[in-house]
Amino acid sequence: MSGVLARLLFYPTLAYNVLMEKVSSRRWFDRVDETVLLGALPFKSMTKQLVETENVRGVITMNESYETKYFCNSAEEWQASGVDQLRLSTVDITGVPSLENLRRGVEFALQHREKGNSVYVHCKAGRSRSATLVAAYLIRQLHCVTPEEACQKLASIRPHILIRAAQLDMLRKYHLHVFGQSH
Repeated sequence: MSGVLARLLFYPTLAYNVLMEKVSSRRWFDRVDETVLLGALPFKSMTKQLVETENVRGVITMNESYETKYFCNSAEEWQASGVDQLRLSTVDITGVPSLENLRRGVEFALQHREKGNSVYVHCKAGRSRSATLVAAYLIRQLHCVTPEEACQKLASIRPHILIRAAQLDMLRKYHLHVFGQSH
């Protein structure tokens, strides 16, 4: 049922996100550190800015394919702009990225970090699915932070993130996976 609901609400909530960026202090994306940008859907019209101004060479797409079909670059279009795309499909609204997808996404970001590249991590609004992945990245990158501290740091940069209880539980599992019992 949640997948059906997510499909029904996709366009109305996307329109809401566009409106909120216009009428509030919300930004379409925010730079988290020298490597990661957390944001909403990267529209095709943003490609040049992301590649040339922000040095984006990697994109992590947390959306299901129907969400990016009309407005965003395909993997081939990203590739033509010199950008690698990693799709880690997660259902909108109720979805929680899997432990394996968190691991894969963080490794992808760290590989680009080693090359001095930026990575744009997104879902529809850059609030929940992608924010969960970026919190996992912060857990790994900052070493000694708890999942709660990673979410607080992220909220200080992008105040409208929304990490729900199930996503926080998965971040705790990720933290345990990366650092074991000692932390």
